[in-house]
Amino acid sequence: MEDIHLMEHLQPHILYPLKIAGIDLSISNAVVMIWIASALVFITLVLAGRMGRLVPKGLQNVMESMVSYLKQTFVTEILGEENAGWFPFVATLFFFILYCNLLGLIPKMFTATSNINVTASLAIVVFLCTQAVGIYKHGLFGYLKRFAPKGIHPAILVIMVPIEIISQFAKPFALAIRLFANMTAGHLVILVFIGMIIMFKNVLIAPFPLAMAVAMMAFEIFVSLIQAFIFSILATMYIAEASHAEH
Repeated sequence: MEDIHLMEHLQPHILYPLKIAGIDLSISNAVVMIWIASALVFITLVLAGRMGRLVPKGLQNVMESMVSYLKQTFVTEILGEENAGWFPFVATLFFFILYCNLLGLIPKMFTATSNINVTASLAIVVFLCTQAVGIYKHGLFGYLKRFAPKGIHPAILVIMVPIEIISQFAKPFALAIRLFANMTAGHLVILVFIGMIIMFKNVLIAPFPLAMAVAMMAFEIFVSLIQAFIFSILATMYIAEASHAEH
């Protein structure tokens, strides 16, 4: 029973059943964590922005450093100044995923990004934005031409066009699976170590899995940061690719 209880940490639970017009809009622990993460993103960025110290300190210093690094990486190196308007979106995406990841490390909290529904929703948003920027920059027909490059033999196009279309859906699918799998795997490893303490029930053995669990928790902080960065930088690359597509 205790092992089942440990696994429940990775499972979404309905906290408030709700149906409107036959549509299930029940509030789960994943939804609550998304609300909390969204509120934290808003509060920290607004507070850091309103401090306005000439020499930044504390929260302002941390947030300015992170935003400056993200802008250097996303705008200067990938998007380009002509697409700098997308920076608020990808930066918000980074901070939102980061908060979702870190909140899951707090006892009794749930990691929203270990739920495939959450990561899939984020990936769908990225997919829609990617298609929107491509159509906006090149027009609908101009953007569709990228699926059939010039100079390609018609016989090859029969293979190329389906591959190009599939790749458009494969990219967000990979985004969703990568984030979901990495966040779930880390928590599973921690639960394995904690489960060993319960399984052996020996004070002489307990310190070793406990130490490994603590070390894994510390490593998960790093993983949370890396996964948020990877998701947002890949989203940036997809948007830049759609914007700069040559026809």
